[in-house]
Amino acid sequence: MAENSGNGDTNNKAASNQPKNTPKRNPGPTSRSKLTSEHGSTSIADTVVSKIAGLAAREIPGVQSMGSGMARRMGQLRSLAGGAETLAQGVSVEVGEREAAVDLDIVTWYGQSIVEVTEAVRSNVMDRIETMTGLKVVEVNINVDDVFVEGDNDDESESRVQ
Repeated sequence: MAENSGNGDTNNKAASNQPKNTPKRNPGPTSRSKLTSEHGSTSIADTVVSKIAGLAAREIPGVQSMGSGMARRMGQLRSLAGGAETLAQGVSVEVGEREAAVDLDIVTWYGQSIVEVTEAVRSNVMDRIETMTGLKVVEVNINVDDVFVEGDNDDESESRVQ
């Protein structure tokens, strides 16, 4: 099937399926979100959105830590070796031109309502990302990986004998 482009040229079907004037994305180590206006454009790296989400989740009482079991263990080892805490641990984001989707792995405290904690986390993450970046957050998926019980991770247990 041929298509007339208006200037007398006919293009084949494969060429007509290609979007015209599509901006080329610069492939880099980190994908970026572009917010454009009449005055210019703003690029926001995925890592920025990840850090915002991680910090926003940690602001909620009831969140003990972030990340799945292995990620938490690696974070503990890093901090013992003098490394900084990874703010994006337990956070995965997908950032588009104007929208973002977030996946979180969290650990809650025993005794806290998981439903209330996750709703508060979801609300805070959406608010912080939308307010700070202008991106619309389309979803925040939360996986509660564990429940922290006080004393579970104490390395020093009382010995029965001396």
